Amino acid sequence: MYANEKIERISREELTALQIERLKKTVSYVYEKSSFYRRSFDKVGIKPENISTLADIQKLPFLTLEEIKRTNVFDFLTLPLSGVLRITHFEDFEDECTKFYTRDDIRQNVEMTVRCLIAAGINKTSTVGLQGDLSDGKFLDILYALESIGAAVIPLGMDYRKWLRLMEDFQMDILIGTPQLIMQLIIQLQAIGKNIIDYSIKKILCVNVNNIQNPLQQHIGIRTGTQVFNLFAPSEIGTAGMIYQCRSNSGHHVQEDNYFAEIVEFNGDKVIEEPERMGELVITTLTAQAFPLIRYRTGQAVRRMSEPCECDRTFFRIATPYTGLSMEDFDED
Repeated sequence: MYANEKIERISREELTALQIERLKKTVSYVYEKSSFYRRSFDKVGIKPENISTLADIQKLPFLTLEEIKRTNVFDFLTLPLSGVLRITHFEDFEDECTKFYTRDDIRQNVEMTVRCLIAAGINKTSTVGLQGDLSDGKFLDILYALESIGAAVIPLGMDYRKWLRLMEDFQMDILIGTPQLIMQLIIQLQAIGKNIIDYSIKKILCVNVNNIQNPLQQHIGIRTGTQVFNLFAPSEIGTAGMIYQCRSNSGHHVQEDNYFAEIVEFNGDKVIEEPERMGELVITTLTAQAFPLIRYRTGQAVRRMSEPCECDRTFFRIATPYTGLSMEDFDED
């Protein structure tokens, strides 16, 4: 099943034309509206008119997480605060990140998240337990996407005592949360003499904030007896909808109508063109308004998969070093 079959099965020719159109528009937009990108482009002598093909993106400088951290967030912002609909601030022991969203940013993020959820088999008959802090915009997007599908949503929050009570009161067949929160639930159930495998959960979606695929989910799948899907959701990306897994569970589809993805050599700048060769995932947002990212180095090791997917989606797929591994591969660790 598809959320938007026309887009998810778009031809490569149509997709390339769409990406070129959106890339040129984005580069012109950020050069005009963002002081950071104007300085960055001027430093390498690039103007928006120098970008006319997808290959021309390689003329633009990379963006790193370190640059985002040391740059005033308002230097990235492309419009006055009066045009911003949502501001989220994430902070942990090491990092903090502020993200701005326009109305269209939120709409686009929710639409992409709907694709992720439907690809995992969630529909209007599903009852979904959603772990997490709803002050985080990524979890809000997931909530809105679930509601737009018509699924029954139970926001579980962050308190394990609430989780245990609601697990008893409602028959959830889907669980969404970070791997750490899901494992905490498993452990808390075990502490009161219960086993999560005895509940009605059939699928789990892991919201991974650091890596596309978390080795912990291998353990989660075994402990719960369920199929586990990934939602890659780092704070600097600002959404959980950039990539997704279909029910074939072979690699991750990149939402290419909204992101232009490159794979580059580790610690280098050469773009890897051939499939099946591992490199670093670099993404450029094609539709983001408030806080676009141009050639952002994600730090994620991926390879482009060459074979078509069984689901017939035409967005290209990436695989991580963990794709296809079993628990035996991690025993020595």
